[in-house]
Amino acid sequence: MAYIQHNSPFKKKTAAWERKEGKDPKGGLNQKGVDSYKRENPGSNLQTAVTTPPSELKKGSKAAKRRKAFCARMSGMPGALMKDGKPTRKKLALDKWNC
Repeated sequence: MAYIQHNSPFKKKTAAWERKEGKDPKGGLNQKGVDSYKRENPGSNLQTAVTTPPSELKKGSKAAKRRKAFCARMSGMPGALMKDGKPTRKKLALDKWNC
């Protein structure tokens, strides 16, 4: 994408998944953010978080496997869980997925 000056009347608006309106305040993306991502990346299989508590998930089910894989992948990511006394997006996402 070409560089566009900040005060340009032709400035392209970024996708919702990159802005605050596509992000869930409790962590991760909301449905609007997921839909926006899918529009920009056709063929992607992005889904919203598995928010069901692990005790209620059937062991070995598709949702349980998605949750386990996300937790393993995201928990190993570098970065702080707290910044200036507030939880980071990483911590919010891990909490939302019950990691």
